[in-house]
Amino acid sequence: MHLIVDRQDYGFGARAAAIIGARLTFEAVERRYASYAALKGFSLDIEPGEVVCLLGPSGSGKTTILRIASGIEKPTGGRVLINNIEVAGPNRFVPPERRNVGLMFQDFALFPHLTIRDNVAFGLRERRGEGMNAALAALERVGLARYANAYPHILSGGEQQRVALARALLPRPSVMLMDEPFSGLDVQLRDRLQEETLGLLRETQATSLIVTHAPAEAIRMGDRIAVMHGGRIIQAGNAEELYRNPADLFVARLFSEINEVAFTAKGGVLHTPIGAFPVPELADGDQAVLCIRRRALRVLPAGEGLPGRVLRGKFLGDQALLEVSAQGFAAPLATLVREGEQPEQGAEIGLAVDAASVLIFPAQGRAGV
Repeated sequence: MHLIVDRQDYGFGARAAAIIGARLTFEAVERRYASYAALKGFSLDIEPGEVVCLLGPSGSGKTTILRIASGIEKPTGGRVLINNIEVAGPNRFVPPERRNVGLMFQDFALFPHLTIRDNVAFGLRERRGEGMNAALAALERVGLARYANAYPHILSGGEQQRVALARALLPRPSVMLMDEPFSGLDVQLRDRLQEETLGLLRETQATSLIVTHAPAEAIRMGDRIAVMHGGRIIQAGNAEELYRNPADLFVARLFSEINEVAFTAKGGVLHTPIGAFPVPELADGDQAVLCIRRRALRVLPAGEGLPGRVLRGKFLGDQALLEVSAQGFAAPLATLVREGEQPEQGAEIGLAVDAASVLIFPAQGRAGV
């Protein structure tokens, strides 16, 4: 789907001279349905030409914010601005067709009765002559020009995705919105199309907001990642920032497979079998969650490090997942080893822990628990 731009002056320019890479700003956006609040003060500023992935579970408000940005829905509070011009808010509402915004749905929404070239040209006001030539050039760019006069039913899911992308980008939108565009594809095809799509977005320089529930996809595609939960942004930053310094346990779980163990603070310190960690923000008796990434645990020979015993192992291809009963821990710890280096079940081992990879969060307010 593409939202056609009129040639009236709404600050974004006519399509022929579209401002590629407009700033997209959300200021405390709210969306309420009767007693249910889908968005609760959503704020995010996206730089011109930036690719931002909106990451979160189902029901967190991701699709709602896309619908509000495109103009399909109106916010019940806050403002949306494109190039610092209010397009939705208490003082103004610019209709969808005048925002120069491209919107790509999860199901691609191709018209079965139109040829593939007609599908691509659908968002253009001029669908003959020059417009059809432009549609053919767009199909050439995604490697599907040979199907120009065929119909969508003959295409695979990946090919339909490329047609939908060509259609959305053809009118040169200054903002591109994508709602889980790769979720229905198999893994190998998904990885390849993510790279191809990112290349096209870089080429057009359109500001892009991509909704996903897959952390790996967000890491692969986003200049920044904005993590949503409960209608709000919990944390935004690049992938390394979110991995190394997650704001809370919910964010930590998205980017790492972790062991979570509860301990009690005493004297501003959390005393654990792998060392003492300062927790000055916690009072005596407060509960905290010690998080140890699986990759932060290293298997050593018996007699070295923290004593442990292998309870079971699971083959995962290039790696094996071990469950280990470790001294001082009530529940087993999980770690990964290379395939072929897996100790036998019941074997005595040692564990070394990378203390720099340990995370600690207050037990209260554990998002997503």
